[in-house]
Order: sequence, then structure tokens, then C-alpha cells
Amino acid sequence: MEPAERAQAALDRVPRVDAYGFERPADVDAAAYEDSLAAQLAVLARRAHKWERLLRGGGVRRNLTLKRYIRKGVPLEHRARVWMGVSGAQAQLDQNPGYYHRLLQGHRDDSLEEAIRTDLHRTFPDNVRFRRDAEHCLQEPLFNVLLAYGLHNPAVGYCQGMNFVAGYLLLVSSREEEAFWLLDALLGRILPDYYGPAMLGLRTDQEVLGELVRAKLPAVAALLDRHGVPWSLLAARWFICLFADVLPVETALRVWDCLFCEGSKVLFRVALTLLKLHQAFLLSAASGPELCQRAQEITRGACAWHCYSFMQTPAARKQGFDELCPF
Repeated sequence: MEPAERAQAALDRVPRVDAYGFERPADVDAAAYEDSLAAQLAVLARRAHKWERLLRGGGVRRNLTLKRYIRKGVPLEHRARVWMGVSGAQAQLDQNPGYYHRLLQGHRDDSLEEAIRTDLHRTFPDNVRFRRDAEHCLQEPLFNVLLAYGLHNPAVGYCQGMNFVAGYLLLVSSREEEAFWLLDALLGRILPDYYGPAMLGLRTDQEVLGELVRAKLPAVAALLDRHGVPWSLLAARWFICLFADVLPVETALRVWDCLFCEGSKVLFRVALTLLKLHQAFLLSAASGPELCQRAQEITRGACAWHCYSFMQTPAARKQGFDELCPF
């Protein structure tokens, strides 16, 4: 069989829509995509009974065993429960019964509602669950969660990027109230000041990433300086949507597993690992625009599709990244 025929055969075997509702990218490396699916299924099958045993008997208890399990990946059927437990969102929900629904039934803010509705159709256009003609369209639940959060935290209100974050939360938990409290955990405690008018937390973390790259990947930092490319151009999207709509969905959710458990340091480790694994590819860029384009491409390469091997990042460890990569 010719290479083109083998590629087409692999493409034909790959589902058109994944378990989260995302359509298969038109330019996907079919063989890498197929291999990643097979690897995911094998790992999930091997670890499913361990998760069931760990979670048997009640709530999610933070301990070293749970942290180790989370780093190896949370099965989709347990993700909402684990995220709610480790982030403190479940405790907030239990302590504030009915609060989410009271927010939606109370004071209305026309400007907030208009800002949110403007972004609804832009949220994951490649996901069948967010389309208006879907049987259970997620656009209205997404609007509700974002509106409730804007009313809950008027200092933040709504800004672009929050729609992708809340959208991922709804894909993991179909319960609006759970998605709301998970959003509160992310924006209020795990990543304070990431969103809102000043975005001080986001800007600070981008500067920190720049300093880390200067220390760990000086050739990449020098390349950015030479082409006059600021970090805000290269990595802003990575951080503002927390790698949602950037990495393949299962890989991004593996990042979020660790983010809910271990905090914002996970974002630095993922960014550094991406840059390290693709350093040679980035260094061959001949101009600033080409460098920015290559930075986008590295989040969709074969290694990013293989979420389990990516999160283990053996290449990063061999290069002395043990202190940066926890997975």
C-alpha cells in the first residue's frame, strides 16, 4: 500500500467526532491521531479499576496517592468529581446551596449579558455540542455560567478567554452549577487576577515565563529578542485559555487535572516542555511572523496528541527539567 493510501486508511478509521464533541481537524496527522487514541484507551482501561477503588466510599480526599493518580490522568467519568473535590468547589457548592440559581434569578446586567452573548458563537465552532442545531446545545448553559460568574464577581465581570474555560468545564460536567463553582475555583483562587480589566496575574505570569525561558532555554530567548517578538504574542493565548483551544482536548484536560490539584505552576511546566521539545524547530524560524506561526504549530504536533507520553515528558527530564516538570 502506498503512503498516501495508508494515510487515507488511517484517516478513515479515526472517528469524525471525539468523545467531547470536537470534530477531527482537517489537517490532522491521521496516524498520530489514531495512535494517540489507542494509547489513551489502553491506559484508561488499565487504570479504570484503580480509580474506582480509590474513589470507593465517598468524597475526594487530597493526599499523595490522589496526587500521583491525578498526574497519571483522570478518567472522563471521574473528572468532574475529582476536580470538584481537589479544587474546593464541592465545599463551596455544599456551603452555598441554591446560590447559583439565585444569581440567575436576581439582578440583570445588560452590558454584561451583551458582552457574553457576543462571544457565544465563537466558542469552539469545531465542537458539535456548541452549535445551535445540537440536540442539547451548550450555548445557553455557557451563557448562564458566565453570567452567574460575572454577577458573582463584578470586579472581573466577563472578558474574552473565559468562554473557552467555562466551555471546557461544561464538557466535563454537564451540571451548570458544578461548572460555575469550578470556574470560581479557577478564577478566584487558583489563578487570581488572570481575568478582568488589568489582567495583572496573567501579565505577571507571562513575565515569569520569559525569565524562566531565559534561564533554561537561552537560545530561544535570544531568538525572540533578535526578532523583536514579545512573550505576549507568543504565549498569551496559551495562558489566557489555559491551553484550551490550543492543545488537543485530551491533552489540555490532562493539564487541567494537574492544574486543579497543584495550581498555576503547572502552566509554566507545560509551556516550558512545549518549547524544549520543539526548540530546534523554533530556532530555525527566519523571521518574527514565522516564529509566531511555529509556536502555534508546536501545540498540535504528534507529541501533543500523545497526551500520556507528553505529560510524562521523558525528553524534558533528560535535559534537566526535573524541577520544572512534575508529571
